[in-house]
Amino acid sequence: PMGDGGPSGPEAGRITLGLADFEDRRHDVFATLAEMQERIGRDLAGAEVRVDKITEGPPSGPPVNIEISGEDPELLKDLAAEAVNLIEGAEVYRRLVGLESDMEEGRPELRVEVDREKASLYGLSTNEVGFAVRGAINGIEAAKYRTGNDEFDIIVRLREEDRGELTSLEDLTAFADGRQIPLLSVADWSVGEGYSSIRRKDLDRVATISAEVGSGYNSNDVRNEVEAVLEDFTSALPPGYSLVFTGEQEDQQEAMQFLGTAFMAALMLIALILVSQFNSVVKPLIILSSVIMSTIGVLIGLLVFQMPFVIIMTGVGVISLAGIVVNNAIVLIDYIDVLRERDGMDRREALVQGGKTRLRPVLLTALTTALGLIPLAIGLNFDFFGLFASLAPELFWGGEQAAWWGPMAVAVIVGIIFATFLTLILVPVLYSVVDDLARLFKRREATVPEKGDPALDGPGSVLMPPALPTREPEVAATVRS
Repeated sequence: PMGDGGPSGPEAGRITLGLADFEDRRHDVFATLAEMQERIGRDLAGAEVRVDKITEGPPSGPPVNIEISGEDPELLKDLAAEAVNLIEGAEVYRRLVGLESDMEEGRPELRVEVDREKASLYGLSTNEVGFAVRGAINGIEAAKYRTGNDEFDIIVRLREEDRGELTSLEDLTAFADGRQIPLLSVADWSVGEGYSSIRRKDLDRVATISAEVGSGYNSNDVRNEVEAVLEDFTSALPPGYSLVFTGEQEDQQEAMQFLGTAFMAALMLIALILVSQFNSVVKPLIILSSVIMSTIGVLIGLLVFQMPFVIIMTGVGVISLAGIVVNNAIVLIDYIDVLRERDGMDRREALVQGGKTRLRPVLLTALTTALGLIPLAIGLNFDFFGLFASLAPELFWGGEQAAWWGPMAVAVIVGIIFATFLTLILVPVLYSVVDDLARLFKRREATVPEKGDPALDGPGSVLMPPALPTREPEVAATVRS
């Protein structure tokens, strides 16, 4: 039986194939997967074969996953079929693999519809009828057989050839008040197709349409195309029915919300520590502004290197980048304050001298961090265990984890390089601007007149700048006796 969202039951099975190690592979994995999806199962009549890649880690859902919710299962089946037809008739269909609806997977079933009035006349209940049918097909444990330390159940049921014949099942009887009542007299028998499972979400039945994205295509772009195809269909749904895109998109939204909350919490904790350190609110804002501006460098790096924005790993890289950027800005601002307070330098001289002195530490911090993450960004693999065990280390490029860790490493590398220039340029500029604003604010406070002065409030009064304070002459008195 299959799991993980696939078909389940005795009629479904799974075959798992393991590929060779990355350094031993001669063909592209995605090309091999596409070839298997194209060739396997084409000549198997009466069977449906689906070739998917094993999902390890988030996102757990398929790239394209559509949920149509409502109450009537037959209407849901029709709506799901209509949505599938719309997608199959669009240009985006050639970029999808394995488009299917779970409402299409019907399995043959035996339906027994009990006439409650007739059954009550014979003293039968629906449970007794169901027990008789279940016992004939699945069997009833009659006794146990013990031999030595082993114990076996003795199951009584119809023979295999009789279980597959409707005529044999129609001859079944049920006991009521010591009598054998033919089930055919109280129930109608029919063979039809039923749903393999009935899924509900928020108490509503749900029909799911899912598909994988072909190799070489961006899942977000393909999903946006599918949303555009179903836009008119979604707006025309009957009352009480809705269509939402879930799966990988839902996982990404949850991850983005969590990482956004973590990033804001990190900024708040950093701001709290900086306020207590500098005894100021303005200087921490200057430092945090460089952290926020460094995210621009992350986006530029992903665009330049044409790497996908992996929400989880890129978000982790942005959060870790905040700590590095804060350190450089703290070192620079703290040294500028020391030069002004200890050495009595003016602002411009302190900014220039602070930038010269802290240039080397800031650049070395950024350079060492970037160089240390380059192997992770380019997928360089080195076997340290082989080096010390057999003196035969393996060195190769790429690997299964390169696509996973690469975006995080690129985010930190480009972000810290971009943030280094922000620290050396933006932080002194903001420091100078904030210092000018503080001086201007203090000057205006000194020139604001007090209310109630008749010389200033009266008609025709002219606001004159206050005169500079003059020093009162000292008076000395000499007393002689």
